Amino acid sequence: MTDSKPSGAPAATPLLDDSRHADMWPTLSEAQIAYIRPFGQLRDLAPGEVVFDQSTADAPLFVVLSGEIAIFHPATGGALASPEQLITVHAQGSFTGEISLIAGRRSLVLGRARTACHVIVVERAALRTLVQSSAELSEVMLRAFILRRMGLLAQHRSDVVVIGSRHSAGTLRIQEFLTRNGHPYAYVDADLDPNIAAVLDAFHVATSDIPVLICRGEKVLNNPSNREVADCLGLNAAVDREHVRQVVVVGAGPAGLAAAVYAASEGLDVIVLEASSPGGQAGSSSKIENYLGFPTGISGGALAARALTQAEKFGAEIVVATGAIKLGCNRRPYELTLADGSIVRAHTVVIATGAEYRRPTLAALGRYEGLGVYYGATHIEAQMCAGDEVAIVGGGNSAGQAAVFLAKTVAHVHILVRGKGLAETMSRYLIRRIEDTPNITLHVQTEIIEASGDDHLGQVTWRDATTGAATTHRIRHVFMMIGAMPNTEWLAGCVEVDRAGFIQTGSELTPDQLAACHWPLARAPMLLETSLPGVFAVGDVRASSIKRVASAVGDGSVCIQLVHRALIE
Repeated sequence: MTDSKPSGAPAATPLLDDSRHADMWPTLSEAQIAYIRPFGQLRDLAPGEVVFDQSTADAPLFVVLSGEIAIFHPATGGALASPEQLITVHAQGSFTGEISLIAGRRSLVLGRARTACHVIVVERAALRTLVQSSAELSEVMLRAFILRRMGLLAQHRSDVVVIGSRHSAGTLRIQEFLTRNGHPYAYVDADLDPNIAAVLDAFHVATSDIPVLICRGEKVLNNPSNREVADCLGLNAAVDREHVRQVVVVGAGPAGLAAAVYAASEGLDVIVLEASSPGGQAGSSSKIENYLGFPTGISGGALAARALTQAEKFGAEIVVATGAIKLGCNRRPYELTLADGSIVRAHTVVIATGAEYRRPTLAALGRYEGLGVYYGATHIEAQMCAGDEVAIVGGGNSAGQAAVFLAKTVAHVHILVRGKGLAETMSRYLIRRIEDTPNITLHVQTEIIEASGDDHLGQVTWRDATTGAATTHRIRHVFMMIGAMPNTEWLAGCVEVDRAGFIQTGSELTPDQLAACHWPLARAPMLLETSLPGVFAVGDVRASSIKRVASAVGDGSVCIQLVHRALIE
């Protein structure tokens, strides 16, 4: 029986509602266990033996043949002390593990043999082979791993505590980084917690140090960078600079993740470099309803998390918070310099760095980034804005999705566009949804001309271009969702770009351009190939691409067929 309660043991706190219990804690059949046996080693565990804890990286999978393994959220001491909490008990036919096992990251929980146990131990490399070879077990195990991680996220069971404030831009950044990387965390609000002074004193930090991240209950980081957070949590394995990969993918948005999935599933040695968090611009979308195969919609974050799991399942190596800052384009294999100074070498490169929303041209508005000015509308921002009026600047699908999403929790949503309407820039289903939502108001031919506040945005003034009238509103939250600026500065002239900085590929490259850059091959550049042989551009960063998630995914998948051709050359 799975998730049983042994005699005298405390009751386990369910991670999710009972409706998903069977999927989260499945019991393997005898045939499934027989299939697993050749992939692992038999082992006996003594009562009380710890089989993995929060310091364990690359923990193996344990399939219980007899006995019981209890899974706990470990106890913590100090100012944020909490007792050891039982999550579940794995009995005969069940298996341990969650997403960290597939990703090769440190465990978030502690596993201890409750009784004498006889188990199959499957190391991570063998597990990856197992899930690739059996569609049935892949479905059972990955579904369980995903649901278990969702449960940890929902209950904030983690080795991370964030002490933050709504008046700190760094707080939002760290929360978004952890959330988009699927890492659960506990949050202490310095503005609301009555015991905050004692907590800060215990960790020898001051209010001015906020945000503070307590890593693994031991290390205190004051306003850490995303890379410092990733390093402390062990999100990245060390990059081997001597190893030459077949393909490096720069960017983990939909296009980059699609390229990684197809490359890894086809046996290519692939590494993905992401400057921040997986998902790209799409990762900040609250709900995408026109993506094929998801009739009820899916959030950008959920889509990215699933794609990331797929890529890791097939063996892609993922590096987060450490993007490429330079492409050495004078020789092959190509060398990419990373933000931490390390080098990645590869025979082919897929550039999927995407585009980002334009920053405010109004300097007074720009100073409130993270303090009332945002570039994505996820549940984190929705919680911060609950009950307030908000403004969204932009008329594309992302703006429409944000408006509909935020309207559920805020008092009123104002959409500001410079054009005469939304028909030319937004999908009809979103326009209809906006028209049917009473607390959304569209302001056409309107732009923000003033912004003010103290340590947080307090009010904005916008002007109606048709009447010239300017009105001031007590709006503390503005979402900027206009334009697209390609992330290509790091390429420093290695590939041809158009006037806006988007990368030109394939037939877009003229004979004169190819001659000027000394194109060395007899053939012309392939469909998604840049002016540099074996270097491809996919998704929003590519000139003339359709700025849609489905198009980006299509680019990433098609590109790998071209990578194969380049590797043969």
